[in-house]
Amino acid sequence: MPLAEKGTVISNHQTGRDLWEMEFLAPGIAAESKPGQFVNVRLGDYSDPLLRRPLSLYDVEPDAGRITLLYKIVGRGTQLLSRYGSGQLIDVMGPLGLGFDLVQNRRVILIGGGVGIAPLLFLTRELVARHNEVIVLHGTGSSDELCSQGRFSKLGVEYKVATMDGSSGYKGLLTDMMKEALEPLPTDYIYTCGPEPMMSAVAAYASQHGISGQLSLEEHMACGVGACLGCARKLKETDTAYVKICKDGPVFPLDAVQLSTGGS
Repeated sequence: MPLAEKGTVISNHQTGRDLWEMEFLAPGIAAESKPGQFVNVRLGDYSDPLLRRPLSLYDVEPDAGRITLLYKIVGRGTQLLSRYGSGQLIDVMGPLGLGFDLVQNRRVILIGGGVGIAPLLFLTRELVARHNEVIVLHGTGSSDELCSQGRFSKLGVEYKVATMDGSSGYKGLLTDMMKEALEPLPTDYIYTCGPEPMMSAVAAYASQHGISGQLSLEEHMACGVGACLGCARKLKETDTAYVKICKDGPVFPLDAVQLSTGGS
């Protein structure tokens, strides 16, 4: 059941090019949160901006009541978010949506493209607690868009990066590095989030090799509870009905979604 809570900002700072991390206390939401879910944040007054902004749960520490968000400044709403300082109150609604299924005692690969790494940190924390062998693959355009290595390293998992310009890690497409990383040993499960062309390549590889998994769709969401129909979408062209990404997702099985392949 989603809660409306006034969170207290602990910190809010830039961690990469246009990338920011905000930590705040919201014990009620933190206690109910699952990896893959999101929160809707109200910014400014109640009319400008009119709509809340949906943001993935980057990390959650339920015992401490602490939530961390990773966000990219792309417009006025996220620009306003970056101005919040320690001690300020922030209006948050959540947790929203359906999260990831959590496997146990498996070898799993997490694949994040750009800021699509956001829902995978909290997921990693929970997968490690369930005795999984976790490998995280993160792809960006350049090294100044990488900001998560320290947090993943603290969880004791293998973290590999690919950058298009070769400024850090593997030079080239994340999906090319993925094939090299997955081939030496069997993989039991894949989780992914990022641009649809990237996830399309991940889903195709998983299908070819008989690997199950889940993806998290990035979609424009307004209400966050399925009332406004702003995020309604057919998962496949052959579907007769629409799903609401905010309520029926944002997490879906890899083989359930027909993804865009353009621009990869």
